Amino acid sequence: MDGLAHQIVAGIATGGIYASVALAIVMIYQATHHVNFAQGEMATLSTFIAWSMVQAGMPYWVAFFATIAVSFAIGVVVERILIRPVANAPVLTMVGVFIGLLLIIGNATGWIFGYTTKVFPSPFASEKPLFGGLVSAHELGSTAVTLTVLTLVWAFFRFTKLGLAMRAAAYNPRSARLVGIRVGWMLALGWGLAAAIGAVAGMMVAPVVFLDPTMMLGILLYAFAGALMGGIDNPAGAVLGGFTVGVLENLAGAYVVGTELKLTVALAIIIGVLLVRPSGLFGRVVFSRV
Repeated sequence: MDGLAHQIVAGIATGGIYASVALAIVMIYQATHHVNFAQGEMATLSTFIAWSMVQAGMPYWVAFFATIAVSFAIGVVVERILIRPVANAPVLTMVGVFIGLLLIIGNATGWIFGYTTKVFPSPFASEKPLFGGLVSAHELGSTAVTLTVLTLVWAFFRFTKLGLAMRAAAYNPRSARLVGIRVGWMLALGWGLAAAIGAVAGMMVAPVVFLDPTMMLGILLYAFAGALMGGIDNPAGAVLGGFTVGVLENLAGAYVVGTELKLTVALAIIIGVLLVRPSGLFGRVVFSRV
């Protein structure tokens, strides 16, 4: 029973990481109606930037918030320079842009920082298990950080004028323009916010999986499974889906398929959702009359 409880608690901790990345995926999808395949690589680049700051002697939390600011700026620049010119291009063109962005950022990260695996520090350094060994200090701390970020993002979109304007620009750009909202800049800010959320996820997961240019590949797959499960057009559903995938992954890895085949859980969830309910558990089903 203790082992089961530990797997569930650990799954919630990793699920928070998946939920953060899933939320970033959904934010980009709402703005462009395309999946940003480079979300993981952008998060990895941000984590390497944080690692460089820490190695230069900067305190962890100063580097943490500085990295969030830098990541936000990178997201805005990517949208303005690379995505904006092809905003109205065919679907395959957009897919090619996203795949190209994945390859460029991934290879640039390896070229700049190297391909050797690096140890990323955890701000929750206690090695002593907590609550009778159910959870480690890093798992508890990373869960608290990701929940705080998700709560702040929810409050931003729910209670601020800028957040409401960004929601309006994503859902109905034409009507948003008619009421004076600068849709282009709202979409750019959405990209920046998604990049910042991805940076937090990268910095929280790096102490567990270690830091290298490919560390987010598997995590992006789990996050995509969570986004599909909850609803690719529903931010709250994507967050819940991320937590659910984290728990299912841990339980399946411990009791069903083993740790070596845990990635198949994400693939099974993706295929199952697409076959049974493509809109996700909380997504909108849109009917078109032709």
